[in-house]
Amino acid sequence: MTIATSGLHHVTAIAGDPQRNADFYLRTLGLRMVKTTVNFDDPGTYHLYYGDEAGRPGTLMTFFPFHGAPPGKHGNGQATATAFSVPEHSLGWWQRHLHEAGVHTERARSRESEEVLTFRDPDGLVLSLVAHPQPDPRRPWDNGVVPAEHAVRGLHSVTLSVDSAEATVEMLAGMGLSLLAEEGNRLRFAAARGEPGSLVDVLVRPGAERGLVASGTVHHVAWRAPDESTQAAWRSELAENGVSVTSILDRQYFRSVYFREPGGTLLEIATDEPGFTADEPLLELGRALKLPPWLEPNREQIEAMLPRLELPSENNPRGAVS
Repeated sequence: MTIATSGLHHVTAIAGDPQRNADFYLRTLGLRMVKTTVNFDDPGTYHLYYGDEAGRPGTLMTFFPFHGAPPGKHGNGQATATAFSVPEHSLGWWQRHLHEAGVHTERARSRESEEVLTFRDPDGLVLSLVAHPQPDPRRPWDNGVVPAEHAVRGLHSVTLSVDSAEATVEMLAGMGLSLLAEEGNRLRFAAARGEPGSLVDVLVRPGAERGLVASGTVHHVAWRAPDESTQAAWRSELAENGVSVTSILDRQYFRSVYFREPGGTLLEIATDEPGFTADEPLLELGRALKLPPWLEPNREQIEAMLPRLELPSENNPRGAVS
């Protein structure tokens, strides 16, 4: 393919209780709720978006929280870990903070030139904080919960677990990612200049059990396209190369196409435009349930199906009215 992504757009996972999910990502990890909406394909379920102040591509972690969803199973054929970027020398603070929140962490360890702290969210989703000596220029969401000098800058990387690497590597190369490093059975690929937010690790585990996507697992990984024309050209190339790819879908805040990489993980190409201020101002992001125009006539029924969700005042920029 002739089109190359600039990096990760977002990662979407399955959760259980939406309030528990919001409390963890807003208060424990210190992210901002940048959009409270619904799963457009299943509007009886929330779709919650967390990120930096504006929900910029590359900072986004999103969830479909299904009440009573059974636990998933981590394994081959899925993204088995999601990592966030934090400043160098921040992991000691995070280890104490997570311990105080009742979150068990694995002792920080070195991987290449990075320090990594691994833990799980309340539904069992595997997460990591990665501190790298190279500064991450992305500005954090500063809400007073996590000090800005330690706060999450955005996504760092995802890990895809596969039976064999060859076909997955070929597709990643076709998306413009290049091999950056190899350590045992872990291959690291990078888009653009290899900065945090543009990385994917391929973990090769021949014969390992297949994963099951349900609560506590990643549903899909989205890669960036700058605009709709680039996305359309990319979709055409995928189809011409024999990849089964969806039509372009309107997700209100971006446009999407979906396909699977050969190892089994569901991938998405999402546009950077139009962004989360398309239907509410920056100061009010995430505070009200937003519906796309085609679901707005059913607002009353949709709201009746959704459980109540309370957002902490910290989700508002300082000085904004609660």
